[in-house]
Amino acid sequence: MARMKLLITGICGFVGSSLAQGLLERRAGISICGIDNLMRPGSELNRARLREAGVQMVHGDIRVPSDFETLPAVDWVIDAAANPSVLAGTQSGFSSRQLMEHNLTSVVNVLEYCKAHAAGLLLMSSSRVYSIPALVSLPLRAVGDAFCLDEAAELPDGVSGQGIGVDFSTRAPVSLYGSTKLAAEALALEYGEAFDFPVWIDRCGVLAGAGQFGTPDQGVFSYWIHAHARRRPLRFIGIDGTGKQTRDLFHPRDLTALADAQMNCRRAGGQRIYCAGGGRGNAISLAQLTAWCDRRFGKHAPTADTAPRPYDIPWVVMDSSDAARDFGWRGELPLANILEEIAEHSERHPDWLERSAP
Repeated sequence: MARMKLLITGICGFVGSSLAQGLLERRAGISICGIDNLMRPGSELNRARLREAGVQMVHGDIRVPSDFETLPAVDWVIDAAANPSVLAGTQSGFSSRQLMEHNLTSVVNVLEYCKAHAAGLLLMSSSRVYSIPALVSLPLRAVGDAFCLDEAAELPDGVSGQGIGVDFSTRAPVSLYGSTKLAAEALALEYGEAFDFPVWIDRCGVLAGAGQFGTPDQGVFSYWIHAHARRRPLRFIGIDGTGKQTRDLFHPRDLTALADAQMNCRRAGGQRIYCAGGGRGNAISLAQLTAWCDRRFGKHAPTADTAPRPYDIPWVVMDSSDAARDFGWRGELPLANILEEIAEHSERHPDWLERSAP
C-alpha cells in the first residue's frame, strides 16, 4: 500500500490528537502533519505527545492563508479545527465575528489548500446542524430519569427509532455555531464537485474519552465526571432543571475507524454526508450520569437551574445506519467503558479542570 500523507487541522485538540494517534496505530507507514494555533488551554500537552509519536507539528493558524504556504502536499486533509461550543458567538469573551473566522473562513482556506494539492477532505461536522425547533418538537416521553423518543407517535422525516439521520431538518435556527458547520458542509461539497477532489462529511454526535478538555459547554460529559469527582458545583440547566436531557456518546477511537474507512473508499459520487454517534445503546441523560458518578465517587447532588437557554435541546441520538451500510462501521466501545475511562483519568489527573480551563 502506498504511504499516505495526511494533514490534520486542529491537531492539538481532543478530536484532532485522538485521530492522529488512532491512525498512527491503524496504518503502517502513514505520514501525519498537523497544524494548530495552540490557543486552547491544554493544547501544549497534546503537542508534546504527538511530536514523540512522530507527527510533524506546525504552529499556525488556518484562518491565515499564508500559514498554508509552508505546509507539505498531502493526500488527505482531516479538518478537525473549530470552536466546538454551541454557545460560541453569543457570550462575552468570544464574538460572533470570531466564530465565523474560526469555523467558516478557516474552512475556505482549507478548501483552497485541497484544491491546490488535489487532496481529499474529511470534514468533521456536528449534530448541531439540525433545526432546534424541529428537535424540541420531537415526540418524547420520560422513562425514569431520561427522555427517549416516543416511537408510537408520528415521526417527522429523518428520525426513526434508531435516532436522527442525515435527512432530518436543518432549517434555521440551528444556533450560530450550527450555521457555521452547515455552511462549511455546503462549501466543502461545492469545492469538491467544482475542483474534482473527494469530500466526506461526518456529522458527529458527542465524542467523549480520557484527555478531553472538559468545559460545561463543550465536553460536558467529561466535565461532569471530573467536576463530580472534585465535588465542584454542578447544575441541571434548563429542560425544567431535571437533568433528563439525553445524548449518545461515542469514543474517538471509533471515529478513527470511520475516517480510515472513508479515506480508503474510492467510490465517486453518491452520499457524502454521514451521521456518526453511539446510538441508542450509548445514550445517557445528565441525571443518569449523576447516578453513575454517585456510585463511582460517592454522592454529590447538582442544583436545579430552570432558566431556559435558547439552544437547549432535550434529546438527540444519532442514527449511524448509513455508515454501517456503506463502510461496515458502527461504534464499538460501550458507554460504560467510555465513562470508566474518563473516571480513571480524573483520578490520575485531579488538576485536569484547572489545566484545561479557558
